[in-house]
Amino acid sequence: MNPIRLHVISASVRPTSAARPLARWAADLAREQGRGRFEVTPVDLAEIALPFLDEPEYASTGVYAHAHTRAWSALVDSADAFLFVLPMYNGGFTAPFKNAIDFLYREWQGKPAGLLSYSAGGSGGAPAGRMLRPVLESVGMVPAQASAAVPGITGLVTADGFRAPEGLAGELAAVLEELAALARRPVSA
Repeated sequence: MNPIRLHVISASVRPTSAARPLARWAADLAREQGRGRFEVTPVDLAEIALPFLDEPEYASTGVYAHAHTRAWSALVDSADAFLFVLPMYNGGFTAPFKNAIDFLYREWQGKPAGLLSYSAGGSGGAPAGRMLRPVLESVGMVPAQASAAVPGITGLVTADGFRAPEGLAGELAAVLEELAALARRPVSA
């Protein structure tokens, strides 16, 4: 069986974002604990550098005028599943992430998505994940029921990377298990 092409997307564009070290840790965990099921591709929205949506046609047409949209389309299209690593800002997810979702439509269809949220406070960004779910469903994605949240992120990111709190690896493993099952499910016509 071919490995599932899992894109781990860091959904923050801030230069000092904790999403990057957390996404690296999550990608490493997916490689290590995935037992060869995942081919992991890290994706950093800051590196993608999409402008605000500037396509003249609706995303549902799949007609893209700009090279940056065609490149984003090809990258998203190449994935079988996604793990979104998202911060919570003011109770929600980031505008650049919503913008990146809005650029495309067909490319998201039927693909499973897992959520790994974080925040400086005690919620671990879970409200941002709850807010994101209906958006993912509206573009045809299949959000995993399992999710993982990281509270107190500022104390967990060091110069050496992300230091996972006890239990987080197990929570993320459950998300990855569900993503693998969703990615392998038969697609109904």
